[in-house]
Amino acid sequence: MSAEEKDLSEELIREAENAANSNSTEEASQETSEKDSTQTEIAPETSEIDSIKAELIAAQDRNLRLMAEFDNFRRRTAKEQLDLIETANAKLLEKLSEVLDNFERAFAAENKANDLEAFEKGMQLIHTQFAKTLTDAGLEQIDPVGQEFDPNCQEALMQQPSEDIPEGHVVTVFQKGYRLKGKILKTAKVIVSSGK
Repeated sequence: MSAEEKDLSEELIREAENAANSNSTEEASQETSEKDSTQTEIAPETSEIDSIKAELIAAQDRNLRLMAEFDNFRRRTAKEQLDLIETANAKLLEKLSEVLDNFERAFAAENKANDLEAFEKGMQLIHTQFAKTLTDAGLEQIDPVGQEFDPNCQEALMQQPSEDIPEGHVVTVFQKGYRLKGKILKTAKVIVSSGK
């Protein structure tokens, strides 16, 4: 190999080394910048995750408090309903106790054996008082004599032929029914006409 060729090959080797060095420097700087950008991307993601975790913990705490408040509200409402029912029953029972007192006075009267007519009149007065107390509380009697049979509020015990009452209508009430403010408490037991 001549001296010129040697110099040329050395020069080419140097250029290749310089190019390789500059490429590795560029790659290193690119890697460094990529690492920096990744770290800056990771840093916001980490703080965002932390804030989301904090929001989740706060929401769970609010949810627990809300559930506890609702549970307390439910218990308080149930207790208030029971108190209301007991109070309503107390008023009715107070009125019924007056009827009971009248019964006891009537039975304790000394002259009940001597004056049966007065005793009967007293019982009728007590019955009237009792019926008025129940009516004032919202209780209605179902007395469907002569009306068409209604299976919603009446119970047919039997059928009986009748000259006066048309078929399918109530002939006799065997036991009265009761309704409280429009709701059936007890159906009336009736005998229904089968026609002539």
